[in-house]
Amino acid sequence: MIGGNLPSLGFRTFYVSKEVTSCPLSIEIIKIGKKMKEAELLKNSTMIASLSYGKRMLINSEIIDFDEIQLDELLEIVDFDPIKNNLLVIGKSEPKTETPVHWIIHHARDDVNVIVQVNGEEILQRIGGKLKKTDENTPLGTLDQAKEMLSILRDEKKLEISNHGAMFVGRTMDEVEKLIFETCEGMK
Repeated sequence: MIGGNLPSLGFRTFYVSKEVTSCPLSIEIIKIGKKMKEAELLKNSTMIASLSYGKRMLINSEIIDFDEIQLDELLEIVDFDPIKNNLLVIGKSEPKTETPVHWIIHHARDDVNVIVQVNGEEILQRIGGKLKKTDENTPLGTLDQAKEMLSILRDEKKLEISNHGAMFVGRTMDEVEKLIFETCEGMK
């Protein structure tokens, strides 16, 4: 299943608060979503954007239309324990399956403050197997997937998530946005 709602792979979500996040970086996720939608990079696709700040992470939940995005569709991840598979969250919505993987990448790499993941057939067609990719047998949202992605990201800032989508990482949203647009323009 590409880009759709995937069942949780066993992590448990504990809400510290059901309040809407007050993170000042929220606007960055809203802006990148709108830019990618305008450029038709989200046609038949979904996007997950995450930003680290301090020891926390801001990430979107399931967003159907980036033109109508609301702050209550964003989650502030306070902590994640990969051994117990527990997420501590501030927000109103449910975290996506990929949330733990984003957390692990952010916390393993000091040079990754922004991750944008695009899931769907459209992005897979655009990149056409030209990026290093994960093993198709690695389950989504798992510690094994995070390890595999970190191995690829050691030498790359972009990768293909086998049969699922693509991930782009960097220090700033501008850097990641440029990487996405250059990659997708060069592979039309």
